[in-house]
Amino acid sequence: MWSYVTPEQRVPQDHPLRPIRAITNDVLKELSPRFSKIYSKWGRPSIPPEQLLRALLLQALFTIRSERQLIEQLDYNLLFRWFVGLGMDAKIWNPTTFTKNRDRLLNGEVAWRSFQVVVEQARSRGLLSKEHFTVDGTLIEAWAGHKSFVPKGAEGPKASGGSRNADNVDFRGTKRSNETHQSITDPESRLFRKSNGTESKLSYAAHVLMDNRHGLAVKGCVTLATGDAVPQGCSG
Repeated sequence: MWSYVTPEQRVPQDHPLRPIRAITNDVLKELSPRFSKIYSKWGRPSIPPEQLLRALLLQALFTIRSERQLIEQLDYNLLFRWFVGLGMDAKIWNPTTFTKNRDRLLNGEVAWRSFQVVVEQARSRGLLSKEHFTVDGTLIEAWAGHKSFVPKGAEGPKASGGSRNADNVDFRGTKRSNETHQSITDPESRLFRKSNGTESKLSYAAHVLMDNRHGLAVKGCVTLATGDAVPQGCSG
C-alpha cells in the first residue's frame, strides 16, 4: 500500500538525463516570468508549461514519433515521470489537451526562447568560439505516405473501379511533382531527394548552425524542402 522509494532514487546518479535536467531547471527558472503572460488565470487548469517543455524535450531526445506515444510513455515510464516532474500517482494528460497547450507555448515563442537561454549559458561559460562554425542541413521525413501525395484539389487517391482504398492504388508510370501534387495528410511537406540515386520522400529541410570546437548547436530552423542552399526564414 505504501512505497518508500522515490523516482529520484530510481534514476542512477550517472544517468545522462541528470545533467540535462539540471540545465533545464536553470532555463525554466529564467523563463518563469514569461509563463504567467501566456496562461490565463481563468477557465480550466492547463498543463504546467514547465512540465510541457520537459516533455517536449524528451520527445526530441528519444525520437518519439507522436505526442500520443509520448503521453503513453509518460504513463508508465518512471524515468520520464522523474524528468518531467510527475509523481507516481499523478494523472497523465489527454493527448489532445497536450497538443493544444503545445501550440499555445510555441505561439508564445517560449520554446525558441528556451533554446536561446541554453546558448547564452554556453557562451557565458566560454563554450562557444567566434570563428569555427559550420552550417549543416538534413532532411526530416514527414509522417505522410506516398499514397497521400495526390493532384492538388483532389479528395484522395482512387483505385481502379472507383475504390478509395489507398492500398489498391497503383502509381506506377504516373508523373508527380510538388507543382502539381500535394499530400492530403501533410500539405506542407515536399517530395524531395537528397542526392541522385536515392528515393524521393515527403520531407522538410532542417538547417543547423554548429560550433565546431565544442559541437554545440547555436541556431536552427525547419523549412520547406525546396533545395535552396540559403534557406528563407532562418535568420532567427
